[in-house]
Amino acid sequence: MLKKVEHSLEKTIFRSRWILTPFYLGLVLGIILLFVKFVQKLGYMFANIFSASTADVIVNILVLVDISLVASLLLIIIFSGYEIFVSKIDIGDHDDRPDWMGKIDFSGLKLKVIGAIVAISAIDLLKSFMDISNEMTAADGDKLMWKVIIHMTFVVSGLLFAIMDKVVGDTKKH
Repeated sequence: MLKKVEHSLEKTIFRSRWILTPFYLGLVLGIILLFVKFVQKLGYMFANIFSASTADVIVNILVLVDISLVASLLLIIIFSGYEIFVSKIDIGDHDDRPDWMGKIDFSGLKLKVIGAIVAISAIDLLKSFMDISNEMTAADGDKLMWKVIIHMTFVVSGLLFAIMDKVVGDTKKH
């Protein structure tokens, strides 16, 4: 009797992984929203190209890079998260199947996420530096200082994640 209850409980827990599917579908919708903002920003850039300064064009291009990095990060999270926690994606030997698909474990996913966050933060910081004007106020300086501090926190966190994964990997080998 107890073994039957345990087996039913384990089957229920195993099947509950499908509850994550709507989250991944929501992230797909998030990519669509980012695409709309990307097209909107690109249209704005083309409409204002002749009146924009070179610095404005560079900052706007950095915004496009930022959006594309976030969309790529979401795609990695969707593919990897679905395959790690829900089910293998069975598309056969499709020519366009990314090489990394099905090969990233949870540890690799964490490192890719923190790496993307560091890259996104660096681009945002670069945008801030590009926007510095001669009339910078103390409040602007404080805001910039906090952006640098937050970025460095992401960098240090990423390094610590990488070190922890290396230590765990070395521990598993012994």
